[in-house]
Amino acid sequence: MKYHLYTREEVEKFIIEEVLTTSEAIKILGVTRQRMSQLISSGKLTPVKKLRGDSLFLRVDIEAKKAELEELRKKYRPYEQDDLKGAK
Repeated sequence: MKYHLYTREEVEKFIIEEVLTTSEAIKILGVTRQRMSQLISSGKLTPVKKLRGDSLFLRVDIEAKKAELEELRKKYRPYEQDDLKGAK
């Protein structure tokens, strides 16, 4: 994927909309902080930048991982889907 950012405003908009902190990524993925650490240490999820107490991720990577995790949940935890339907 190519990004063409020519002005400071475009860069700022890109960072605000497309770069996520670990906490934001956890919320989107619906996982615990411990599971997030496992995904990172196993190489299944790679931050674009590691900071002292946090990491930064691209939204596109998190959305792709979310879709993958949802498919795995359907395959290995079908009973959760039934529980969700009954709760509605």
